Amino acid sequence: MKFKPVFATLFFLIPLIAVSAQKPAIVFSTQEEIGAEVALAPCKKRNERLAAVNELFLKKGAAESDISIEKVDDTENLVVTKKGSTGEIVIVGAHYDKSGDGCGAIDNWTGIVIVANLYRTFRTLDTKKTYVFIAFDKEELGVLGSKAMAESIKKEDRQKYCAMVNFDSFGFAFPQAMANISTGSLMNLAEQASNDMKIPFSKAIVEGANSDSEPYRKRGIPAISLHGLDNRWKAFLHSSRDKVESIDTGSVYLGYRHGLVLLSKVENGACAELRK
Repeated sequence: MKFKPVFATLFFLIPLIAVSAQKPAIVFSTQEEIGAEVALAPCKKRNERLAAVNELFLKKGAAESDISIEKVDDTENLVVTKKGSTGEIVIVGAHYDKSGDGCGAIDNWTGIVIVANLYRTFRTLDTKKTYVFIAFDKEELGVLGSKAMAESIKKEDRQKYCAMVNFDSFGFAFPQAMANISTGSLMNLAEQASNDMKIPFSKAIVEGANSDSEPYRKRGIPAISLHGLDNRWKAFLHSSRDKVESIDTGSVYLGYRHGLVLLSKVENGACAELRK
């Protein structure tokens, strides 16, 4: 599937724009910018990929002092926090590690590019909720990075966490939800976001699949994993075919724009509603 350049108009982002009425100059990433960043996918070792993630967030406007490396249980998760006016928290994440085979461009440099560009747009907004952008380590070894982060949240603090939105593997299709590791309320919001954008949406169980939303969902924090794959995914992920040349960057761009609409709905909604 080839995606045409899409969505020059911003009608479906009115809720997000309303959040920052006093700061009208919102920075949106273009499909060309996102495509160029996808092309920089580092086919490298874990520490080199982490350095590439750090460099991408700096490029997107984070100061060095804004970026921290959270070392928990032999994992290294990169964290950038955008403060809001309340104590409510939303986590936006993607894993930066890769499997032994392939470049890890689809799985999951695409997710990292989406999260970094969401940070770019959100960093100058006046938001009620605090947004914590995380690049997770060791997802491929059993969601170890996200598990360590989720387990570090004290039980009495979990109510502060409104949502965890995870991006894992784009490049083939429109944004979709992994139903087996996603909360129903967030899947409903994601579907509403797709309807606003007038693009298809689906939610399906991916047998045997896991991703970084699951450790949060298991702890009662509403969570969703979004992907942009189709039925070809088994032939590409965790193989030598996981490379930049296999990616349709229109899918990655749609993942970013869909993420903006979904997060605007989370921002303007009540956290309690997501727990129902």
